[in-house]
Order: sequence, then C-alpha cells, then structure tokens
Amino acid sequence: MSAINDISDEQLVRDSANNVSGAIEELIGRYRSVVSSIVAKYNNAPLEKEDLIQEGLIGLLAAINSYQEGKGAKFSSYASRCINNSVQTALRKFSRLKDIPPSRIMPLDDAFCEDNPVLSAEDEYLAKESVSSLTEFLYEGLSRFENEVLRLYIQGYSYCEIADKLSKNQKAIDNAIQRIRKKLEGVTF
Repeated sequence: MSAINDISDEQLVRDSANNVSGAIEELIGRYRSVVSSIVAKYNNAPLEKEDLIQEGLIGLLAAINSYQEGKGAKFSSYASRCINNSVQTALRKFSRLKDIPPSRIMPLDDAFCEDNPVLSAEDEYLAKESVSSLTEFLYEGLSRFENEVLRLYIQGYSYCEIADKLSKNQKAIDNAIQRIRKKLEGVTF
C-alpha cells in the first residue's frame, strides 16, 4: 500500500495548493466514482453521460481550488456539492438553449449572405443611427491620440506596432486602450 493512500483528502487539497506533484491526480482518482454516481442520477438527461462527467470533473477541480478547511465542512461533502452544482449548471445552460424556438435561429450563412438582405428598413435605419451615434461618440468622447490608437488597433496592429507608428511606448498604448474600453462600456444606443 502506497503512502499517498494514507493521506487525507484535506491534506491532498493543501498539497495541491502548494503544487505538490500528484496531489490533484490522486484527488481526481479518489473522486471519479463520486462524479460517476452523481452523474448516474441524471440518466435521462439531454446531455451525454461523458459530457456530464466532464462537467462533474470541472466541479471537482473547482472544489479543489476553492476549498477552505477552516469553514467546518469536510472536503468530501464540499466536493460532492460542487460536482452536483456543476452538473446541474450544465443541464440548465443546455435547457436554455433548447428552449429557443427553431424559427428564431438563423444560420450565420443566411444572415450574412449578400444576396439575401436580412435587415428590414426599420432595422437598417436603426443600425445606421447606431453607427452614427458611435462615430459621434468616438470623435467627441475620445482624444485624438485615443482615436488614432483605436483606428490602428481595429486594423489589427499589435501594441508594439502601434507604439512604433505613433512614436510612443507600449505602456502608453495599453493605457489608451484601457481608457477607450472604459469609455465604451458606458455607451448605449
């Protein structure tokens, strides 16, 4: 019998936090049957068993990373709860997707096909208004420097390339991008 089998779950969690080799693998091995038994309760679920097992293992890893020994719960109880919650969350997400009526789903190919205009006159007008509002905001809400950084960033230039083109350092470019993001967060159309 190996010495690792004699280590408590709580000690293995502490070891995994300290990057001790094999601690996480041992916990996964110990709790794989728990994941399987929790998943077995959902045998009529719309997701495949293997997908639910993966979700359960994600819940187990979350438990390993977030367990706090001083809170009074044993790791086994905490892990079981996290595994079950992860599986249930995956099922809820799937259920939300399947509740969308098929008539409301449009393949991307149809939505962006040039031969098939998708926008109604009203939608096209609203889209133009939104673009106009965004353009106005960009010119009034951003400095010249921020507008230039944004233009180059949208064109696909890296921070380093933008810095070279504008004769600035990369930190100045990063700061400008962060300011632009904050300003754009508050914009509504």
